[in-house]
Amino acid sequence: MSPTDSTTPRLFGTDGVRGLANTHPMTAETALRLGQAAGHLLRRSDQRNSVVIGKDTRLSGYLFESALRAGFNSVGFHCLHVGTIPTPAVAYLTRAFRAQIGVVISASHNPFHDNGIKFFGPNGMKLPDEVERAIEALFFQDVVLSDLPSPAHVGRAQHFEDSRGRYIEFCKNAFPRDLRLSGLRIVVDCANGAAYRIAPEVLWELGAAEVITLGVKPDGLNINDGCGSLHPEQLRAKVLETRADIGLALDGDADRLLVCDEQGNLLDGDHLLAICAMMFKEQNALRNGGVVATVMSNLGLERFLEGQGLRLIRTNVGDRHVLEAMVMEGYSLGGEQSGHLIFLDYNTTGDGIVAALKVLERMVGQQRPLSELAGLFQNVPQVLQNVVIPRGSRPLETDAVRAAITRAERALAGSGRLLVRPSGTEPKIRVMAEGDDPETVTTLVAELCQVIQQAATALGS
Repeated sequence: MSPTDSTTPRLFGTDGVRGLANTHPMTAETALRLGQAAGHLLRRSDQRNSVVIGKDTRLSGYLFESALRAGFNSVGFHCLHVGTIPTPAVAYLTRAFRAQIGVVISASHNPFHDNGIKFFGPNGMKLPDEVERAIEALFFQDVVLSDLPSPAHVGRAQHFEDSRGRYIEFCKNAFPRDLRLSGLRIVVDCANGAAYRIAPEVLWELGAAEVITLGVKPDGLNINDGCGSLHPEQLRAKVLETRADIGLALDGDADRLLVCDEQGNLLDGDHLLAICAMMFKEQNALRNGGVVATVMSNLGLERFLEGQGLRLIRTNVGDRHVLEAMVMEGYSLGGEQSGHLIFLDYNTTGDGIVAALKVLERMVGQQRPLSELAGLFQNVPQVLQNVVIPRGSRPLETDAVRAAITRAERALAGSGRLLVRPSGTEPKIRVMAEGDDPETVTTLVAELCQVIQQAATALGS
């Protein structure tokens, strides 16, 4: 079997390997063998081989950190542990330390009982699909074990104590030196995750008058638990209670951002892209005259950008696909409705703190409240529902579901869009429809979800 054989079993989803911690595939053995396979594939004979390893606040992170270190050390890689730190910090530090590989131990916005492993290449970008497939092939073979280095050439491990300080300075450099956050009262919810110390320090050091913190007491079990970007209710309440100027909500690994204005209105990634696109356009920093987003971005954003003479380029769901399009076609701004925003002039992956600083830059530069800056477009009515399915079932391949999708597409033809796709990280089917008639959209999604649920139940019985 060649490394790219299509029959190779799959480990990687849309964002690395992910699952229930200490249960297949997310076991210590998997982590060890992934470290061996990735190291074996990517090691070079002409230089010192090194890997940067970071994690979020999940209790199981210690388990996978140790196993990955053993795997990488066994194939001759030196491991640089940077501790609890956001995903975008690992992307940055991988580049800064000239490492061959960066590894993040995180399940992002998932509950604590899940965990995951994702890889960055030496350029700080997520590994291409073909490289992940090659790692998978080695993982399921015995090639690695038959080619281990001698005892004198196994790797070492080192803890880098100033990773947090390095990343704080990196983030601060994304904010103009001639601007300050003076006078602003900012609420930040760190989701009891990787940015629980870093984000408040960045805001304070940039001059915020007051930084009010939520989700900054991680205990290994409370990451994303009723807080952060997936649960913005307490952020909104705290903004209104304290009369703050803005609320910022990160997820567990701080690669996505949701924002609340001073009136309590929540702004998703589409609205943040619009704000930043206008700022970059005025600064002549919006390369190639457009923004890259996914098929999930609201039609309202597309219409707004077209009205400004800008293009919206759509990709498949996943910040990896957004980044690939940005790099290949020369765009500087891209992101997802979920809040993964990529500012390619600053970092090579979604960065919640940098995104927050760009929104704050617009507020400070314009000297206007966020509510006035955010009303650039109205969302076209959009309905998104998730259908939980038995693991391994494929209801989208059934005739009943295919026929239901065809009927829904015909009903929306010329007035909206339909998107049906399996989640890359959870056993769910995501159904999204949007159009100018909200009743039609709601009805179509409900009917389609019912057909998918019935098909999934039949397959699982």
